[in-house]
Amino acid sequence: MQSPITIAGTTIQPGTRKSIELPISGFYTHTSASMPVHVIHGRRPGPCLLVCAAIHGDEINGVEIIRRVLAHKTIKNLKGTLITIPIVNVFGFVSQSRYLPDRRDLNRSFPGSNKGSMASRLANILMEEIVDKCSHIIDLHTGAVGRNNLPQIRARLEGDEETEAMARAFGVPVIINTELRDGSLREAARELNIPVLLYEAGEALRFDDVAIRAGVRGVLGVMSHLGMRPKNKKKKPNNTVVSSTTQWVRGPESGIMRSKVPLGKWVSEGDVLAYINDPLGEIETEVTSPVYGIVIGKTNLPLVHEGDAIFHIAKYKEEEQITSYIEKYRNELSIND
Repeated sequence: MQSPITIAGTTIQPGTRKSIELPISGFYTHTSASMPVHVIHGRRPGPCLLVCAAIHGDEINGVEIIRRVLAHKTIKNLKGTLITIPIVNVFGFVSQSRYLPDRRDLNRSFPGSNKGSMASRLANILMEEIVDKCSHIIDLHTGAVGRNNLPQIRARLEGDEETEAMARAFGVPVIINTELRDGSLREAARELNIPVLLYEAGEALRFDDVAIRAGVRGVLGVMSHLGMRPKNKKKKPNNTVVSSTTQWVRGPESGIMRSKVPLGKWVSEGDVLAYINDPLGEIETEVTSPVYGIVIGKTNLPLVHEGDAIFHIAKYKEEEQITSYIEKYRNELSIND
C-alpha cells in the first residue's frame, strides 16, 4: 500500500478520493478564492499523474474532459495517484478571459514566486502544492476565441522516450514536436524532469464534443500506458504521425473569407485554402498553401485583415495515409463510447 499524500494541509489516505479547495489570492471584494482539486489516491503504489485545464481561463473543453474522466468506471481501483484540476485560472474562468486580472498570461509565468505578480504567485502555488508531487502531467488547452484546433498533442520529444511514449498513448492523429515556451508549465516541469503533454483541441468558450471525447480517450490511454488502469487488449496501435514544423498562413488581403478546407485536411503546396472577397464580390484573392501538410488550426471568423493568421498547417513530407486515419478517428469519436 502506498503512503498518504498531503495537499494544502489535507491528507488523502490510500484507497480514497477527496476534493480539496486550494487557497489562492482572493478577489478585491475580500471574497476568498480557491482552486478546485480532486485527488484519487490508489491503494497500490504507482505514478502520480496531474491532469489540469483552464490555465487559460477561457479554454473550457478541459473542464468537461476532467469531469468525464473522474466519472469513468475504470479509475475506481487505479494504481498510483490521479490529481485533477479542472480550473487552474479561476479568475480568467469567472471573467471568461484567457488572462488573469493583471493581464498576464499564467502559462508564461512559471515557475513563479511567492513574492511576485498575481500570475507569478498563482504559478508558484501550483508548482509547490501540486507539481512537485507529480511524476507525469497532461495540460489541456484549446484554440483561442474564434480559432479552432484539430485534436493534437504538443510536446518536446528529442531525447525523451517517456514523453514520446505518452504522446503516442494519447492516441490523437497528430503530434507536434515543439520547443518549450519560456515561462510555461511545460518548461517548469521539464526542469524537474517531469514528462508533460499539452493537448490542444477545439475553440475557446465552446464545448466541442469530438475534442472532448478525444481528450477523455487520450487521458485514459495515457493512464493505461503508465499502468494506472487496465489496458484495452483489443485496441489496435494508433497511426499517429509526428511533425516537427508548423506554419501559419496569413491573409494576403483584407476582406471577407470563404474557407474551402476543413480541419484535418491534407493540403499540397499551391492548393487553394480559401478565397477573400471585397463586400461586393468584385475583387477576389486566393489563399493558397505554401507547404505540404495537414490543417491543424483555422479561424472561424470570415472577417479577415491583411496579415491575420487564418490557417495553421503541420508540415509533412508526404501524406502517409494520415487523412484517412483522421476521418476514421472522427467517425469513432462521433459514436458514444
